[in-house]
Amino acid sequence: MARYIGATCRLCRREGMKLFLKGDRCYTDKCAFARRSYAPGQHGQGRKKLSNYGIQLREKQKARRIYGILEAQFRKYYEKAETMRGITGENLLRLLEMRLDNVVYRLGFGSSRSEARQLVTHGHFLVNGKKVDIASFKVSAGDVITVREKSRGTEKFKTFAENPKT
Repeated sequence: MARYIGATCRLCRREGMKLFLKGDRCYTDKCAFARRSYAPGQHGQGRKKLSNYGIQLREKQKARRIYGILEAQFRKYYEKAETMRGITGENLLRLLEMRLDNVVYRLGFGSSRSEARQLVTHGHFLVNGKKVDIASFKVSAGDVITVREKSRGTEKFKTFAENPKT
């Protein structure tokens, strides 16, 4: 599916918090939110009080932007979470956390979810011994995720093997 390829730092500024969309850059002083902690655009500095709907919308947009998902796919995840037993919000987050690109990010292979997504789509990972290059692949508990043999020789994975972040 598609993904947002526009300015990512303005998304952090719009939501009013760091979403860590640029990976390591968000931890430095060069982060756009650290420099200008107000919303982007001509009227960004004049913040109005949000209504209840506005608060809910901002939280939904924040979740969408953190996981790098567009509206149609997010809505499908929500509908699936709604049919599951339990609390819908927790089910939704559980479904989003089970995506392969997110699991790769959580394992520390990418400094951001977008970098992890690129590593997945370039086919660097095997799930249970089979190459998977679909970022939205649903990883189940007990699945074994390994780096492809061909990919282990690349600079990215050599540096990770020498000094892992976790």
